[in-house]
Amino acid sequence: MKNYQNLFESTVTHLQTKKQILFLTTSNRWRNEKDGEEPKSSQLAKKLAEKIGVEKVKIIDVSKLKIYPCEGNVSTVHGNTCGVSEALLKDNEKNPSGCHRCWASLNNPDDELWQVSKALFESEAVVFFGSVRWGQMNSFYQKLIERLTWLENRHSTLGEDNILKNIEAGIIAVGHNWRADEVVGVQKKVFSFFGFQVPEELSWAWIFTTENDESNDGYLADAKDFKETFLK
Repeated sequence: MKNYQNLFESTVTHLQTKKQILFLTTSNRWRNEKDGEEPKSSQLAKKLAEKIGVEKVKIIDVSKLKIYPCEGNVSTVHGNTCGVSEALLKDNEKNPSGCHRCWASLNNPDDELWQVSKALFESEAVVFFGSVRWGQMNSFYQKLIERLTWLENRHSTLGEDNILKNIEAGIIAVGHNWRADEVVGVQKKVFSFFGFQVPEELSWAWIFTTENDESNDGYLADAKDFKETFLK
């Protein structure tokens, strides 16, 4: 059985050596939830930030950004046109690094993916947080990672420099009873494809039970166990 406190502390220790860190939370709750509850993964991100030093950590709630779906420009009759120079976002405020190249950002002026990319290029490490739903990462996470494909495409298809080579990446997934470890393993491989450094200390999954428990009592016990494990 995993020692979650050891995993938590290992992440803290590793990130305390960094000066600028980005946390991207991707889970959600109804905005008018009466008790104001945040998703478990978002609570975990805030707790980690407290331990590391909130002045070093920028947290972006991706579920609250307007991010359009990926347009699928990787695989078209014209070949792979994702991340080409013609897709450059020409806006010094949104794209000060000059690295953001995404057709969906150009085709949708109110798209907010730039908030993620701008913060990413200012960071030494990024950790994605999210929920496992039906055996996969939630839809906000999947939309985000698909929209970031141009980061990988620049070096893998276009033959340009890997602009992520000096940034570490990890993922912390929260599940109830199914496939959280497998999900983390796949996403670590995705980060490697993208060109990030992928240290072991930044990726792990919390899961309440390995049993097929979908009872309401089980979910109530899940919330209590999570709180006692991480938030006391």
